[in-house]
Amino acid sequence: MPELDSSTDLLAEVRGRIDRLQGKRDELVAQQTDLNVRLTGINTYLAIADSVTNALEQLSNDVFQRELSVIESTLTKALQEVLDQPVVFRATASFKRDAASVEFSIEREGNPEDIMRGQGGSVANVVSVGLRMFAITTLDERRHRKFLVLDEQDCWLHPDLVPRLVKIVHEAGTALGFQVLMISHHDVSNFLRHADRVYRLAPDRGDGVGLELVQNDADVMVSDRNPI
Repeated sequence: MPELDSSTDLLAEVRGRIDRLQGKRDELVAQQTDLNVRLTGINTYLAIADSVTNALEQLSNDVFQRELSVIESTLTKALQEVLDQPVVFRATASFKRDAASVEFSIEREGNPEDIMRGQGGSVANVVSVGLRMFAITTLDERRHRKFLVLDEQDCWLHPDLVPRLVKIVHEAGTALGFQVLMISHHDVSNFLRHADRVYRLAPDRGDGVGLELVQNDADVMVSDRNPI
């Protein structure tokens, strides 16, 4: 029965091909179903993408505005405590091309003033110190040490106002957990009450500079009578 055997083998081969094709078809149908699900998800995302982007931008702007409000209130308080004047600090933000810019100004009884000219430059002294303190709080503690150097940031302050600035700097540094080194040409007595340590630098009898720890007013008087 050779012809029957040949027909049986052919039929088996055809059935095998059909089974393989059906398996391939099932695989393609599964892939198509998966693609349809993914496409539906993408279309859903695209449908709300603009709304999400706008919402995130608004949230970012709101957070930024709240941060500016904190800066405004804090620096206003600092200015009023140091200068004993009704000065209000303003920080006005504008957003253009996905970037924010901030303009700083001051007001006195509702009238705007130039920061650089306010109180003979004293306003700029206090604002500069405050902004530097805010900046240092944003640093990554894993990469940066909390240490702030203020080099003659009291240069335009009247000597009577210097202790007030030192007090604020000391309190802020303690609260925020960072060290501050203040360098000043004002008399060291202005720093004794609020600074942890005060050092006086003066030319020695040679070509160098002498360093003296000043702990009280008596040390200042002795130094004045006996310069290094």
